[in-house]
Amino acid sequence: MTDRQKEKRISRLRDYAASLCFLSPSLLGVGVFFILPFGVVVYYSMIDGVGSRNFVFLDNFTRLLGNSAFLLAARNTLLFSALAVPLAVVLSLLLALMLEARIPGKSTFRTFFLSPMMVPVASVVLIWQVLFSYNGSVNEWVMSLGGGRIDWLQTDYNIYVVVLLFLWKNLGYFMILFMAGLANIPRELLEVADVEGASETYKFFAIKLRYLSPTVLFVMILSLINSFKVFREVYLLTGDYPLGRLYMLQHFMNNTFRSFDYQKLSAAAVIMAIVMVVLIALLFKIEDWFGKDVEG
Repeated sequence: MTDRQKEKRISRLRDYAASLCFLSPSLLGVGVFFILPFGVVVYYSMIDGVGSRNFVFLDNFTRLLGNSAFLLAARNTLLFSALAVPLAVVLSLLLALMLEARIPGKSTFRTFFLSPMMVPVASVVLIWQVLFSYNGSVNEWVMSLGGGRIDWLQTDYNIYVVVLLFLWKNLGYFMILFMAGLANIPRELLEVADVEGASETYKFFAIKLRYLSPTVLFVMILSLINSFKVFREVYLLTGDYPLGRLYMLQHFMNNTFRSFDYQKLSAAAVIMAIVMVVLIALLFKIEDWFGKDVEG
């Protein structure tokens, strides 16, 4: 090995050591506060009790998958995500496209959707309780049209109430992300499309949507994660045991934690993490296939 090669190798080692020094606080924090606790959760999911600690492997998962409360919570959570996530992505993109155009009252329109970002969740829930209670504003409006009162939070309509709450709370932030993505689309491509006489529909699907694919992926991941965390809103609206479709995975896990059944709780957390990882990996794969020709 020549002296020049030795110098290059020493220089690379120094750069590597410096990188590790700068990364070490973050790596230590992630390891202590995320990886280690999740490892403990996986361990608890495979033992029969905190006291005895006998290794039972997948027995806890088998019992969990036969638990009717868990299956109901999982089904409701997936149903809510299937409703809320596509709506959040599509509506926030439409709002961003509207604000990109010249429309009257644009600032007021933007403020309406950005205001929930500055309001605590408890305050937003209070507004929803005023709107959708049995004697609330929505029922007064329904009665003025000749309809009858609806107990929105105690019937199968309750999931749509929470979907509306989820959308109003999140659309503003997602709209900003899409507006930033639209601003980064090369203007020359749109100008060439205009010169060639391309329609607005063609420009949207062939140019804008292709360049927005990373933003769509990011918004979908965020909305998916937020849909799994909608427990706060539902809990403030309906309490520990909501009716029917609003009994989510977080309700099951919260109630299981109160009963000190750590094995069942840990197994549910592991299953939830696996489902999230699979869904996000699938979204990455779809985005990689859809937007690969516009990368770089």
